[in-house]
Amino acid sequence: MIARIWRGTTRTQDEGAYLAYLQQTGGRECRATPGNRGVFIFHQPAADGTRFMFISLWEDEAALRAFAGDDITRAVYYPEDRRFLLALEPTVEHYEALSFG
Repeated sequence: MIARIWRGTTRTQDEGAYLAYLQQTGGRECRATPGNRGVFIFHQPAADGTRFMFISLWEDEAALRAFAGDDITRAVYYPEDRRFLLALEPTVEHYEALSFG
């Protein structure tokens, strides 16, 4: 399994609206893509606004490509992201997901 991790920061006053938007766009699209194994959204207050971390889990690289395209390191953005985010990070991170227990 592959974990795809994206990070972004909004203004504090946009936190709630962006969370709803993120769930409706990236969250919904990830969950609808065959091979997606889950989506987790984390947020925390910071001096520069509210930081978000979006983690999606994928069964394999083929499933990840179905969502992200051929360049899986490129971040996927939606039309209103520019309105909410303080910067648009161009890339994401991927980790092999391990399980113990």
